[in-house]
Amino acid sequence: MRDVDQATTLPEAVLDPILEREPAAPRITWYDDATGARIELSGLTLANWAAKTANLIRDEFGLTPGARVAVLLPAHWQTAAVLLGCWWAGTEVVLRPDPDAELVFAAADRLAETEDAPEVAALSLDPMGAPVRDLPIGVTDYATAVRVHGDHFLPGGAGAALDSMPVREVLTAARKSAARQGFSETDRVLSSGSWDTAEELIDRYLAVLAAGASLVQVADPDPALRDRRVDTERVTQIL
Repeated sequence: MRDVDQATTLPEAVLDPILEREPAAPRITWYDDATGARIELSGLTLANWAAKTANLIRDEFGLTPGARVAVLLPAHWQTAAVLLGCWWAGTEVVLRPDPDAELVFAAADRLAETEDAPEVAALSLDPMGAPVRDLPIGVTDYATAVRVHGDHFLPGGAGAALDSMPVREVLTAARKSAARQGFSETDRVLSSGSWDTAEELIDRYLAVLAAGASLVQVADPDPALRDRRVDTERVTQIL
């Protein structure tokens, strides 16, 4: 693993080793059992979405390292990319409405919580990334805006990473969590858990990336599908 002393951002620390080793391998496989949707992102595709998001944050919203960004999103493949993009841009993520946030990424059904935010990007969370329809004036549609930005990003520094925790502390916590849970780079980790707190996000998402493992994340899980999914996705660990 790349040492945090040689990396300024979380994506550099957790994604670079994956991209060097197996960029085309599945990194996040997302299911919605309520709709039957399945989306799979390789490490390279995840990195591209994250880079686009970071460029959006810097070039369209004008945020600089150290700015605070509220992420009001569920555990989802788009959320995975948004979080990495925030960290690549050197911004601090908070997982709740925050009056000091300069930008909010919000699910369409949570826009009421963003009324006082200076900038808002709304996500439909459509499996294929469709835009949000009939947005209020002044709210940016993430799916539309992010696509025009570049697939590469040059980091320019970092502030705190997650709820006032610096990059070093978050990465250390993720690596400790990965070790505690027994994750390795050969694992496929099945989870239907939320990412609503810093602890959940570290244990259920960042720990997987920090170990070099891949995640199978399920929304609205159907218990009747679990055993078959474990087999078809070659799951080795279940959260």
